[in-house]
Amino acid sequence: MATVSHCLYCFETLAAHLGNRKSMTLEEVQQSWENYCKDADISAKKQLPALRRVADSSASASSISTPSSGSTLSLDNVTPGTSTASLPTERPPITESPLFITWNTVSSGSGHTSLRGCIGTFEAQELDEGISSYAITSAIHDMRFDPISKRELPSLEAAVTLLTDFEDCDDAMDWELGTHGIRISFVDRGRRYGATYLPDVAPEQGWTKEETLVSLMRKAGWVGRRDKWQDIDLKVVRYQGKKESLQYPEYKHWRDWVEANTDTQ
Repeated sequence: MATVSHCLYCFETLAAHLGNRKSMTLEEVQQSWENYCKDADISAKKQLPALRRVADSSASASSISTPSSGSTLSLDNVTPGTSTASLPTERPPITESPLFITWNTVSSGSGHTSLRGCIGTFEAQELDEGISSYAITSAIHDMRFDPISKRELPSLEAAVTLLTDFEDCDDAMDWELGTHGIRISFVDRGRRYGATYLPDVAPEQGWTKEETLVSLMRKAGWVGRRDKWQDIDLKVVRYQGKKESLQYPEYKHWRDWVEANTDTQ
């Protein structure tokens, strides 16, 4: 699944890009985050959600015998939380995966988030290169938005979704709200269409399955009559997404610690 380290790496990559400096690697971020968690005191854990999730996960793991998240397609030609590094686990770490990177703007008053950029790929990526590349691509090259500027960093939230369990649907309704993301493709009047929504989009919008499908068709560029959507032969692929998110203050707190402990880099 996606981890806090992956989200930190998104911020680190974008901040370095906008600040014209060299970014830490994913491996360096993961090791630094592990050391940071070990070094953090109880008060810090109470203040920072990411650290609190680490503490909660550690407690959960110790209580059982077996230890145990609106997007745009990639600009490439694509057709087809907690950091677990320091926690007991029997699963090998994920080194490559299809992925999407989402940037949200967080309201300073209400804490409400609004989409600021989201781009990803269905092709498996080495996580170091993939997260770095798509963190910048989704921040700078999502054509629905102006490029993210350096001054916006403090208002941002980064979310990483690693995609798994791709399955062809038997029909347009063969998927579950809140569990599956869907990718649709269809042909109408000689034109090909395609688009995707990540698993959390429909629940966040409060859509039914039909509303989700029609919205996704609109997103793909289809302008037919809404009541005629069922006349279109939709090909639907469902998938699941393992998501983690993190806001800038958590990144800044970690980054300040890194700069004060340069031997961890």
